[in-house]
Amino acid sequence: MDFQNKVALVTGGASGIGEAITRALAKHHATLVINYHHSAEKAEALVKEIIANGGKAIALKADISQFDEAKRLIDQAVEAFGGLDIVINNAGITDDSLILRMSEAQFDHVINTDLKGVWHVCKHAARPLLKSKAGRLINITSVAGMTGNVGQSNYSAAKAGVIGLTKTLAREFASRQVTVNAIAPGFIETKMTAALSQEVVQTFIENIPLGRFGKPEEVAHTVLFLASDEAAYITGQVISVNGGLVI
Repeated sequence: MDFQNKVALVTGGASGIGEAITRALAKHHATLVINYHHSAEKAEALVKEIIANGGKAIALKADISQFDEAKRLIDQAVEAFGGLDIVINNAGITDDSLILRMSEAQFDHVINTDLKGVWHVCKHAARPLLKSKAGRLINITSVAGMTGNVGQSNYSAAKAGVIGLTKTLAREFASRQVTVNAIAPGFIETKMTAALSQEVVQTFIENIPLGRFGKPEEVAHTVLFLASDEAAYITGQVISVNGGLVI
């Protein structure tokens, strides 16, 4: 598959799963818009690497939880490259606590980024995507949005909301042949899971049929497929990348 002459935006695209997605798209010749909030050095280093390898990329700072910043992000991306063909909503945060202890601020913090922020990007990216001849919108949700997770009432609710948003936009955008899908990763090897104790990791692995955590690149490969011409007849779906955790 090849994404030559296609412009892709990856929110939270400088670290973790987002970085893997950015690298995979760049490897297949997409023009990259790498959004970041706090990871300026990583984003700029990634841009330099992509350009050094003959690709095209820019890094744009924006807090997608803010309506106007999300709009500015999309406007700058379109201004830089003339349009948008692929949008991956990857940016997300956690702020865990049991509901008895969770504050309203904790709940709002996660909802504002992981759900409302995704809506902001979808809202502002809608027009350029609908103008694209091969528009692709891919939202990164989570297994937590499908099953729930103790201590994550805010995160699980946000990620479940992203699934509903995905299905709605798939219906709204279908007449223009723009596909909208979601990917629900399970436990993936990132900085977040690296902080877990070996005992906790082993407990999780015992519940995963494939017996291991996934790699960010395995999520990225799924993004590549959904963004490609080969996936033109797939829309409104949630693709689980979880090693069989949810069967």
